[in-house]
Amino acid sequence: MESWRKVWREGMAPQLSPAGLEALRQALLTDDARLLQGATTTPPPLQCVQDWPVEAACALGFCGWQGEGLETVAEVEEFFAQACYETDQRLGEPAACRWFLNWYDETPREEMRRQLLAEVNRLLAQLQPQDGDRSCPENDDSEAA
Repeated sequence: MESWRKVWREGMAPQLSPAGLEALRQALLTDDARLLQGATTTPPPLQCVQDWPVEAACALGFCGWQGEGLETVAEVEEFFAQACYETDQRLGEPAACRWFLNWYDETPREEMRRQLLAEVNRLLAQLQPQDGDRSCPENDDSEAA
């Protein structure tokens, strides 16, 4: 398995909510221009614009921004930093998140979209309730991925 995929599956994706994953899925499907490569957010995470609204974000930031209702550059940057820290902890490797982040930033957009969409769809399918489950996923956002 490629390093980026291992980091995504074992480190990042388990932290993301179904709402965040669904927002990312839609962005990947439609090639949403707000899905940013090569940076965490637009505007960039600088002190002078920390209270500004986010206009675009990387895949991870997008999940927090569009899936969790985060609005400002500072909020999305904090979400991103915490997710990266937690990914590194889960995998037991300093800067393990880089394997995914570098792949995401450096892969041509069409290829990135196709491969990451397959991963997001795979995860969302796993989150669907099995036959006999009484939970209603449309009304239950309490379970994080």
